[in-house]
Amino acid sequence: MIITYIGLGSNLGDSKEILTEAVAKLATLGAVKTSKLYQSPPMGPQDQPDYFNAVVQLSTDLAPLALLDQLQRFEQEAGRVRLRHWGERTLDLDLLIYGDQHIQNERLTVPHVGVLEREFVVLPLLDLDPHLDVKGQKLQDLALVQQASLAVCADADWATL
Repeated sequence: MIITYIGLGSNLGDSKEILTEAVAKLATLGAVKTSKLYQSPPMGPQDQPDYFNAVVQLSTDLAPLALLDQLQRFEQEAGRVRLRHWGERTLDLDLLIYGDQHIQNERLTVPHVGVLEREFVVLPLLDLDPHLDVKGQKLQDLALVQQASLAVCADADWATL
């Protein structure tokens, strides 16, 4: 089993319900553990609703690209359409970390490119593992952790299966 971390985001529709359903689908791929649920302003265009974000720790036997295929299938099943870069979406699932592997190809970069720069990723990762180290950097030591301004919407049991 490989320990992976999947970022979840939604800002269209009933986001909490959509994310809860995504966690249930991820649980079909292996054991899951969820972070707290957060609300954050959009990273891209500001003329869209705030996001609900979380991270799921998934223990799975799936290979990285097979896991990516499943994540993209779950997004499509949730009605995801890519209208604009960093635009609104019903469901966004990002493969953030895949064990200790570093992967770089045309379909996948792991660890995820923005993992150290986005508080809506770092804080939920710390919920799951306060001592997590990514790219040689302890997440708990990042400046953005000290200045975090995300709103917690629900504790880690928000997506109870």
